Amino acid sequence: MKAKITDRQARIIFEIYSLSQRADFKPMILEKVETILGSSKKGLQSQSFIGSMLDIVENETDIELFMFSLKLYMMKDLLLQEAKTKDLLDISKLNNLDPLSLKYDKVTLFSPYSTRVSGALLSLMFFDRLENNETNFMSKDAEEWVKSLSLDAINLKNKGLEPNQIFMLMFNESINQSIISDSGSNYEDRILSVLTKIGIDKTTIKKMHDKDDASTEFDFFFELEGKKYGIGAKRTLRERYKQFIKTAQMTRIDVMIEITLGLDLTEEKAKSIRNHGVYLFVSDEVYIMNKYLQKIEGVFSTHSLTIQTLFALAKNI
Repeated sequence: MKAKITDRQARIIFEIYSLSQRADFKPMILEKVETILGSSKKGLQSQSFIGSMLDIVENETDIELFMFSLKLYMMKDLLLQEAKTKDLLDISKLNNLDPLSLKYDKVTLFSPYSTRVSGALLSLMFFDRLENNETNFMSKDAEEWVKSLSLDAINLKNKGLEPNQIFMLMFNESINQSIISDSGSNYEDRILSVLTKIGIDKTTIKKMHDKDDASTEFDFFFELEGKKYGIGAKRTLRERYKQFIKTAQMTRIDVMIEITLGLDLTEEKAKSIRNHGVYLFVSDEVYIMNKYLQKIEGVFSTHSLTIQTLFALAKNI
């Protein structure tokens, strides 16, 4: 809901509604809207939106619809939290997964979007119960409120309106915002976590452009026992691996590594990367599934990304 009003502001509007005669409600709200919403930038935006909504309020049914929408607005956060429960359960599984595995990636990538599906199903169930005047699925404290909401929903549906569609408009907006703000872990963050766990001091790891080829940026650059390591980290390679190959031909970095899930990695790409001296680490599932990767020297499963492996790569120089 673009009005972005707080629960406290909504309660004041409800109080005005209860104290007013239906004919007096619109002028009373317009008179007090500045006091209710304030004169901050956000308050002025809320005033503008509420004002535009009230402009189309012409009769008692419009007022009922306005107040019903406000009640739904106050309910949506409760259902949104319920919808996010599955997402939270999925995220709790991450502790037992390899951060560079496809399973981990699937949870962080797709789990937030399951919130949208759960939310839609919850909304349908919620309105099905409202329309059947079933209110015992909430706590006792909330039951009276839901009873009122149920009566409003039935009344509006009898007048040809679809309360469920009204709710889904505002609910979907909240879910979309939630998905954006709660999106999965960044792939680079996951690699950084692995690097620090295998013993590389986090404070020594930098993100920097190659000194000999400024067009290439190393997501991770650090030194171990006098050897320089540059790592590129991309969930998918696409055409970016070609830039890393170009840099490998002119850089003075001792060990260049590309870490990727490997979903779009072909045998030709893997051999091309290795032919230019760049080491390749791919997710364990992809490495196991593709036998040709196991036959190419210098291509590893991310399970092999250890401090010992890094030392061994430097000795091959």
